[in-house]
Amino acid sequence: MGRIIAIDYGPKRVGIAATDPLKIIASPLTTLSPKETLEFLTQYIGENDVETIVVGMPRKMNGELSDNADGANKFAIKLQEKFPNCKIDFEDERFTSVIAHRAMIDGGVKKMDRRDKSLVDKTSASLILQSYLERK
Repeated sequence: MGRIIAIDYGPKRVGIAATDPLKIIASPLTTLSPKETLEFLTQYIGENDVETIVVGMPRKMNGELSDNADGANKFAIKLQEKFPNCKIDFEDERFTSVIAHRAMIDGGVKKMDRRDKSLVDKTSASLILQSYLERK
């Protein structure tokens, strides 16, 4: 049984989260620049059994793909080429940043720390992953 990784792709930052080996808990891993992400994933997948990579798909309120969806799709194609043994799947990422901010407030994260966009991105990735797990 392999882990599942979730990606919150953005042109400036990529949030990454992963499950435990039993695929019960989604935990934030890190936030990287898009250029660093494939190298990180290569190392992570080499050290861990990963069966699926979930890419957050940006959508508008009406359900249509947003302007950022093209970047997520292109990144998913790179992932499929680089990791042909991993299943690539997509998950709606609407509201994940808003929910991540709310979770940090509810969790007592200080206002100054909430301004750290990398914290928001990796938390968003874990929310994408949790949503994917619940849907499956």
